[in-house]
Amino acid sequence: MLKKFIRTVLILMIVGVNIGCDQVSKNIVRKNVYFYDNIQLLGKHLTLTKVENSGAFLSLGATLPDFAKTLFLLTLPVIALILGLVFLLFKSDLSNQKLVGLCFIIGGGIGNLFDRWQYGSVTDFLHIQVGIFQTGIFNLADVSIIVGAFIILSGSLIQRKALS
Repeated sequence: MLKKFIRTVLILMIVGVNIGCDQVSKNIVRKNVYFYDNIQLLGKHLTLTKVENSGAFLSLGATLPDFAKTLFLLTLPVIALILGLVFLLFKSDLSNQKLVGLCFIIGGGIGNLFDRWQYGSVTDFLHIQVGIFQTGIFNLADVSIIVGAFIILSGSLIQRKALS
């Protein structure tokens, strides 16, 4: 019983820290950076540029009618994140990598979903450019989601290699 309680607390802490880091960073940017400013953090390789994204990843769905946008960018993600959190809390045989990875993904998803619900759009502000490699503008919730996916993928690859 104590082990399950500790596991639940750790899950909620990891999810909460991901949400917290995302929301704190977005609040700092919202209050201190003008739209489309181009602030160099590491030369031209890492820049801070505040934009509002009314769609999903890379503005996908930004031009949908309001009903469709609410359905696809708010209602369905809420359902998916609730189901994901319930899955995490009750599926006790997940590997540590899958558990942590899913916590990061759910925390990042909740961070972006909160923005969409509260502000009608998601605040994005980071941009990376190294040589010909260049990202879109993103935020820490997006980083959480990518890191979570990487943790799950690398854990699966390590597990496969160990089995073979």
